[in-house]
Amino acid sequence: MQVTAGPFRRIYDPSDGETHPWYINDHTVIRDGAGLWHLFGITHPEPADPWDETQFAHATAEHLLGPWTKQPPALNVDREYGETHLWAPYVVDGGAGYAMFYDGGGEDRTGTAMNLATSTDLRQWTRHPQGPVFRDGYDARDPMVLRLADRWVMYYCATSEPAGGNHVVAYRTSTDLVHWSERAIAYTDPATGTGAGPTESPFVVRHNDFWYLFVGPRPDYVGTDVFRSSDPLHFRVQDRVGHVDAHAAEIVTDDGDWWITTAGWGQGGVHIAPLHFADPT
Repeated sequence: MQVTAGPFRRIYDPSDGETHPWYINDHTVIRDGAGLWHLFGITHPEPADPWDETQFAHATAEHLLGPWTKQPPALNVDREYGETHLWAPYVVDGGAGYAMFYDGGGEDRTGTAMNLATSTDLRQWTRHPQGPVFRDGYDARDPMVLRLADRWVMYYCATSEPAGGNHVVAYRTSTDLVHWSERAIAYTDPATGTGAGPTESPFVVRHNDFWYLFVGPRPDYVGTDVFRSSDPLHFRVQDRVGHVDAHAAEIVTDDGDWWITTAGWGQGGVHIAPLHFADPT
């Protein structure tokens, strides 16, 4: 394998100070302008109850490896806004402030709400007043956003048709983080279905001259496969170049070092490991 990880170590346990074990599932890590690290993620008391996941955890640290300090929840579900749950936040620095994209649910799983909240300090968040920035299915979720030339690209997991089909990594583009294009497909998996599938938690990074897509769970709950391409908008199943024992993996860089995280139901918090690339010559 050409993409591997070292040993994992736990950096944050949401159960600390609680009378009952809690979990962190899909999460996001970002460093603010003052150098402080912020972690946001799905959280809930054990055991897993995804339809009752109604708040986003927030923790901060001066150093990526900790110690991390629990903060008040970043968001709580807003029923009047149409939210039925809060899943899989991703936070990006848009230049004039921070944007958090997340799955807000809704009654129609073929038209799940992709919601947006904004902040200037990563502590106080305001939902986009016009509602979801788009809807998609089936259970479209797990957004990840990067800057590509003169536009933003949002990757997320979905199915080939909103009512089901092949599990895919879809993407949309934007120039302002508010108005998004119609969807296109970056990766199509042979597996078919509706809800949970093997294209969750997509994360795309560039390393030297190649682009890498991290996606899972594959083949089990704690498993992430890595695919390599010269095109950040097109990956193929035969281009698999790595596997890491991680769930809901996020890729983080810190002073030139690459890291990969793992979390999830029953995982005891968030763990991190060094990430290694062996690009082809």
